[in-house]
Amino acid sequence: MSLAPDTSDNPALNQAMRELDVILANAGVGVVFVKAKTLVRCNQRYAEIYGFASPEAAVGRSSVELYESEQDARSLGRRAYPLLAAGETFRSEQLMRRQNGELFWAHLTGRLINPDDAADGSIWIVDDIQERKLADAALADLHAEQQLIFDHAMVGIVFLRGRGVTRCNRAFEQLFGYGPGELDGRLSRTWYLSDDDWQAAGDRCYEPLSRGDSFHAEMLLCKKDGTPVWCEVRSKAIDRSDLLRGSIWITQDITARKLAAQELEQARAQLEALVQQRTEQLSQTVAELELKVAEQQAAEARAERLALFDGLTGLPNRHLLADRASQAIDIARRGDEPLAVLFLDLDHFKNVNDSLGHRIGDALLAQLASRLRGAVREQDTVARMGGDEFVLVLPLTDIAGAAHLATKLMALASAPFQVEQQELTVTPSMGIAMFPTDGDDFDTLCKCADAAMYRAKRDGRNAYRFFTSEMQAQSARALLLENALRRAQERGQLSLHYQPQFALEDGDQSRVIGAEALLRWQHPELGWVSPAEFIPIAETTGLILPIGEWVLREALSQLRRWDAAGLPQLTMAVNLSAVQFRHDDLPDLVERVLADVGIPAQRLELELTEGAAMDNPTVAITVMNELHARGVRLSIDDFGTGYSSLSYLKKFRVSKLKIDQSFVRELSDDAEDRAIVDAVIRMAGALGLQTLAEGVETEGQLAFLRRQGCQAVQGYLFSRPLPAEAFAQFMLARTSTAPAPLSAYAALP
Repeated sequence: MSLAPDTSDNPALNQAMRELDVILANAGVGVVFVKAKTLVRCNQRYAEIYGFASPEAAVGRSSVELYESEQDARSLGRRAYPLLAAGETFRSEQLMRRQNGELFWAHLTGRLINPDDAADGSIWIVDDIQERKLADAALADLHAEQQLIFDHAMVGIVFLRGRGVTRCNRAFEQLFGYGPGELDGRLSRTWYLSDDDWQAAGDRCYEPLSRGDSFHAEMLLCKKDGTPVWCEVRSKAIDRSDLLRGSIWITQDITARKLAAQELEQARAQLEALVQQRTEQLSQTVAELELKVAEQQAAEARAERLALFDGLTGLPNRHLLADRASQAIDIARRGDEPLAVLFLDLDHFKNVNDSLGHRIGDALLAQLASRLRGAVREQDTVARMGGDEFVLVLPLTDIAGAAHLATKLMALASAPFQVEQQELTVTPSMGIAMFPTDGDDFDTLCKCADAAMYRAKRDGRNAYRFFTSEMQAQSARALLLENALRRAQERGQLSLHYQPQFALEDGDQSRVIGAEALLRWQHPELGWVSPAEFIPIAETTGLILPIGEWVLREALSQLRRWDAAGLPQLTMAVNLSAVQFRHDDLPDLVERVLADVGIPAQRLELELTEGAAMDNPTVAITVMNELHARGVRLSIDDFGTGYSSLSYLKKFRVSKLKIDQSFVRELSDDAEDRAIVDAVIRMAGALGLQTLAEGVETEGQLAFLRRQGCQAVQGYLFSRPLPAEAFAQFMLARTSTAPAPLSAYAALP
């Protein structure tokens, strides 16, 4: 409805008024003419804000009903009238009511049409500021949470600007012996031993802080009374582009640790000197007398051990094991006696070697071998097959006896190991096969025990399992799939399906922004094989590397073909397995494929599971940095199902967290899932990360995610994974159809 009077007898004025109507109709704020507390005319935006079906539907309605109460309407009138009557503009923020009863905050700007006669009515401009109010409240909550952390942190925290204290917590004051507020405004020189130390600290921290990196050091500082104190300090600039804005320093007292380390180092040096002195004395006394005998005995022992024993642990090797096991099985067969074969493997032992070195890992294996030898009888055989794999052959042992020994070995292997002043803890997985039930010869029993051990690992590790017929069937199925998978790629049995990913926009709108490439395998005899079944086999056999490269190349090539067909530019998400992520060539491979296909790096998003990222966080950070440097975006898939450390998560160069569908599935009914999803979204926002929820299947799930600020979703509510051609048709159907109208509640700002 027009806000202007009828001017049909004046063409020029009529044209101007029509232009004014257009402006008001398309204004971003509501405009209304009120006379005697009655809505006379309004524009379209005003009707939308208050939930009227149209501007015409608002005409004649009382303006009082738009307030929370009649008392609120009168209160605003009493505040507004003096200004309006003086010919001035009145502005205020007011809690208002929509037609559906919903309350919201609005900014009101009003002015009388004729200050000399209020009866002529007034013009009001209305702006919906509900979202801004909610954002201000959320920001206030965040500031309150940050203040609680600051006030109750167990470490000293201080903010410096121009090397002067702008703010510090009580823990920092107590660390250096100052009273509350005593350090405010003082230079950081206060807690340094000398001017030189203070100057050197500034020189050391300047370069990393100016790069935006953290500064980390151990420094000898001093308390108020002059007492020296060793501190571990960490610092970061508030704004690396403007160091004048200051920096934050976190300080912790490590004096006791430093003193203990110094004393330990002195004791070690004294002990080494004593050992060296005594060794030299003994060597001089016996060297000449025993040299020839020792050389001969060593040569004979070395030859025997190399042939039959493991050089690291002294246990029988696989050759001696096979001989002893065959003899024990022959005896058991003749006497119709039971016998057990037990396979033991350490869980995640690779992490020990990768993080601490093979020397520490070898020392741990030697200690474990000693424990195993001490736990069995004289007639039992304990052998090392290689790596961290051990085999025990146990004559005269039935199922109950094998279970009893396995329980005992679980406790022994899980007890802490002391290796070079380091306390290490590992867990074992064990598999047990019984003679003659599971096999009549050693090779068969070994295969069965090995299959049972891998079942223990799949069941969560740190456990033992007996071999069963079900494992035999699974092993046969796995072997069949492995052989078929080796030829699947060259025979064209592998394909990709693509599931659309949607950005959640204003109101109830959504827009396709990307696709996740999902690997599918259709075998001519086996039919569709589940990825959950064949991908672990591909990872175990190493086939995941050539298959993963094919997936990456095919997904990006399909993206290029969609571009050529005129589809909107999308991001392609490709999953990485842990095996691919650990491969040294991954960053170069990704860069090479992007160059071959001709797709910009920023349109590729590699998805890495939370568990794979945390398997070796240090290596993960290096690989992520290399991929990020090449322009490739990364996301953490299935977030919340693994064991992420937030201290590492903030170091990962990722841009998105994908909320696992196990949390999304029960959003409508499970308060705990809602709390988890809300926490993940808020945490991601605080870290500057985007969020995408997987497995969205209902409108209720979507509504909750939209309210909490989740930026993107995917799931059956929108589309199942589609073949490339069907995906293109899906996109064309969306782009050729006008967007769905906003619902009544979503039309309100």
